[in-house]
Amino acid sequence: MAAYVEFSRVLDLEVNAFVQRLAAAVHARGEPWIRDVVPALGGLALHFDPDFEGPVHELAAELIERCLKDGLPPAENLGREVEVPVCYDREFALDLEEVAAKTGVTPDEVVARHAAGAYRVLMIGFAPGHAYMSGLDAKLAMPRRASPRAQVAAGSVAIANEQTVIYPYAIAGGWNVIGRTPLAVFDVRRPAPSLFAAGDRVRFRAISRAEFEQLRKMSRQ
Repeated sequence: MAAYVEFSRVLDLEVNAFVQRLAAAVHARGEPWIRDVVPALGGLALHFDPDFEGPVHELAAELIERCLKDGLPPAENLGREVEVPVCYDREFALDLEEVAAKTGVTPDEVVARHAAGAYRVLMIGFAPGHAYMSGLDAKLAMPRRASPRAQVAAGSVAIANEQTVIYPYAIAGGWNVIGRTPLAVFDVRRPAPSLFAAGDRVRFRAISRAEFEQLRKMSRQ
């Protein structure tokens, strides 16, 4: 049982930042009848306790109004700094050559531009742990693949439009794959299964194939 409050039907970075601040404010109130608070690109979902009885949408609206009246936490206080090592080796970067050709830059420049970006997690969606991140260099903005792949390897780093994502495990996908991280993006055995949360600030660090293999072995221990 949930109530969804929408503020924008299109991606607006200012609205998205507002939604994340609002989500933090709602969560901080600790209402016992709220099970989870999930920010989306332009809206907020409030998940209620299954045993709760009452006017869900009315209570959600009242709770949001109280949070707005009391004030929201500043955006800079939200999220964590997350560094993600990425190997852009051609074996992992399935679409790197095509991205370079379509954007008019060399494959090395695609890597340099992608790794130099300052990213922010807009939301977790599509699949558990699947983070949509803004901040992609405008030069690298391009559509999704015309033909999605039936399976994209776990840890694959991909781009589309003006965003980047990391596939949390092997699933179907149509984004342009340009590298892979050895980190376990989603692991149900961890206290916090997802490596990312909405509002996190992300930096990518280019690594060699040798470092990739070393980090991958460590992550499996």
